[in-house]
Amino acid sequence: MGTPRTDIAILDEDLIECRACPRLVEYRERVARDKRASFRDETYWGRPVPGFGPADARMLIVGLAPAAHGANRTGRMFTGDRSGDFLYAALHAVGLANQPTATHRGDGLELFGVRITSPVHCAPPANKPTPTEREECRHWLESELRILRPSLRSVIVLGGFGWKALLPTLDNAGWSVPRPRPGFAHGSHIELPGPEHSIHLFGCYHVSQQNTFTGRLTTDMLESVLSAAARAAGLGPGRL
Repeated sequence: MGTPRTDIAILDEDLIECRACPRLVEYRERVARDKRASFRDETYWGRPVPGFGPADARMLIVGLAPAAHGANRTGRMFTGDRSGDFLYAALHAVGLANQPTATHRGDGLELFGVRITSPVHCAPPANKPTPTEREECRHWLESELRILRPSLRSVIVLGGFGWKALLPTLDNAGWSVPRPRPGFAHGSHIELPGPEHSIHLFGCYHVSQQNTFTGRLTTDMLESVLSAAARAAGLGPGRL
């Protein structure tokens, strides 16, 4: 992995050059080449997707992996698909984003004290990365957490895959995760002690269409978790 990265911009630059997982490289590039008919005139990103948000974020949102025709197309987390539409509208509603939509990297979107990332940075086939791919990608998230550690106060994990991937990563980045490790549940809240300060960990159902279209995750449910995590991070009440 080379020299430890100490700057978010350098981390992101290194990340987008990663070709460690042959299956993911082949898939992300094939999707970018073949495209979806509705996006045939667009140039796809087709590379690993870095985190999005300020380098001194107090709150982190952790998803699963980029969507093939969403972030793999636009190059920005949760941008250009229905899941992102749901997430960014809620972030705007609680005062954590300057606008409710995310369509492309130059659309003017800004997050307030929040960064969005994922344990796997390449779009996987069927939206299902393998455990091996998750482990191969883990050092990127560990580096991101270490860089954010001085400012970070809360983390929201979207779904069980992200939860399972994040707990050992938080442990390696300096926070104490209880054993046995707590299971994922929507609305769960755990405070993890750390060497300099504790961090508040929240669970939330993923913003996938499977959850939002069926009502398993509603707008009110998501906004409630976002608001709780923002308060724990000290981002309210000015913006909330």
